Amino acid sequence: MANKVSLRDYQRDLAARLQSAGAGRAASKLGLEVGGERWLVDLTDAGEVIPVPGITPVPLTQPWFRGVASVRGNLYSVVDIGTFLGRSAAAPGEQARLLLLSERFRVGSALLVDRSLGLRNPEQLEASAGTDGRMPWIKAEYDDEHGVHWLELDVAQLVQDPVFLSVGA
Repeated sequence: MANKVSLRDYQRDLAARLQSAGAGRAASKLGLEVGGERWLVDLTDAGEVIPVPGITPVPLTQPWFRGVASVRGNLYSVVDIGTFLGRSAAAPGEQARLLLLSERFRVGSALLVDRSLGLRNPEQLEASAGTDGRMPWIKAEYDDEHGVHWLELDVAQLVQDPVFLSVGA
C-alpha cells in the first residue's frame, strides 16, 4: 500500500528540492509553457508553482487580468501571462498552473501559465539571436539540443512595466 502524503508536505518537499537544486547551480531555471511557447524563469524570481485555485474576476479590468485568488489566506492578483504577451490565453485544465512571484518583488502577483515543464539547466541551452527590444521583459533567448526555442522572462522588468501595472480597463 502506498504511503499517503498530505498536499502541504508534498509542496514543502517540492519547494525544498527546488531550493536545493537552485543552491547547487545558481543559474537553474524553471521551464513553463505559455501560449504554445517555452519560457524560462530564474528560480530566484519564482516563489511557488501551484495548481490553479478559484479565481474571483474583477470587473472593469484588462482582458489579461483574470482576477484575484486566495492562496493560504493571502490574495494574489492573477495575470494570464499568455494573453498579456499577445499569445493565446492559458488553457483551463489539470495542467494549468499559477506561478506565484517571489516575495522580494512585493507585488502579490501570480502568473497563470499553461503548464510547468520542470527545471532546466541553462548550460544545456545555446544562446540565440536577441529580441528586437519591443518586450523589455525578455531577458534572453535560447535554443535547446532539440531545436526548441526558449524565451527567458525578466520578472523584475515585467513587474515594473507600466502596462503590467495598469490593470484597469
